[in-house]
Amino acid sequence: MNINEIAKLAGVSRATVSRYLNNGYVSEEKKQRIREVIEKTGYKPSTQAQVLRTKKSKIIGVIVPKISSEAIARITEGISDVLAAQGYQMLLANTENKVEKELEYLNLFLNNPVDGIVFVATIFTKQHKAIFKKMTVPIVIVGQKYGDYPCVYHDDYGAAKALTLRMLESGKRNIGCVGVTERDEAAGRQRILGYLDAMKAYGYDGRDKIIEAEFRLESGYVKMAELMKRCPGLDGVFCATDNIAVGAVQYLKAAEYQVPEDIAVVGVGHNRISRVLTPKLTTAHLYHKKSGEEGAKMLLEMIEQQTLISKQLQLGYEIIDGESVTKAETEEI
Repeated sequence: MNINEIAKLAGVSRATVSRYLNNGYVSEEKKQRIREVIEKTGYKPSTQAQVLRTKKSKIIGVIVPKISSEAIARITEGISDVLAAQGYQMLLANTENKVEKELEYLNLFLNNPVDGIVFVATIFTKQHKAIFKKMTVPIVIVGQKYGDYPCVYHDDYGAAKALTLRMLESGKRNIGCVGVTERDEAAGRQRILGYLDAMKAYGYDGRDKIIEAEFRLESGYVKMAELMKRCPGLDGVFCATDNIAVGAVQYLKAAEYQVPEDIAVVGVGHNRISRVLTPKLTTAHLYHKKSGEEGAKMLLEMIEQQTLISKQLQLGYEIIDGESVTKAETEEI
């Protein structure tokens, strides 16, 4: 079955079928006839032919650090919803948080017919920057702010500061931080800065109470133990992610600390495990799905208008009050 046979069966010209397949103007009556023939015959247009004809593959490369992460799954869902609604397909690349894999996939998409790239980023290296400069298709970065590139990111600093203030306002004073690498600008550096500035606002210096963990519950457990050994008088801890916070709570329970009476715990992410934890975690909800949606919309705008933009969109946060900080934390900031 080819386009000529479709035209003959539908009683229209070949050009009309071509316009229909490429979203050009076709009367409703002819659209219906073509649609019925395509549905009846199961005809699928040649992707290669469409690329040659329209210069578009209708495929978007999406690079994510860890698809098993709940936050990344939400972002990916948002991207997928927007792309599917506009007739685009998503080619998903999962890097497992490995920089070399990110670079490999960026080069792969650079040299293959995708119409654009959504890059859910964690850290940037000189190699990333070099590849970005070679890009011949638009790219949007989600989750990080980077240079003048179009991006959608969260107010990680504001969320971390607000959460730390929650503990300070509840009466906690000796508050530590289980962060992640500051090479990660958002979850690492910005959240640590938020913690430090909240402490500074109350006249405290938290720089000697910071320890670095990985993005895993198990790491939260181990690093919480190390931090308590180094700073035995802690009465609160800011954790860079919910997974780390859950691991921290597990350690504190095992060590027979009471949460929040002995030590308050907060995290960032508002993922499912934080909602079933006992005590329920005080955390910050970040609009991950929305960031994916906005990133995809931004990319499609550049593709459809055939122009590059340097739009940078910061999304807010919502503090979700749980039970891991005492009651006073519900007061207005």
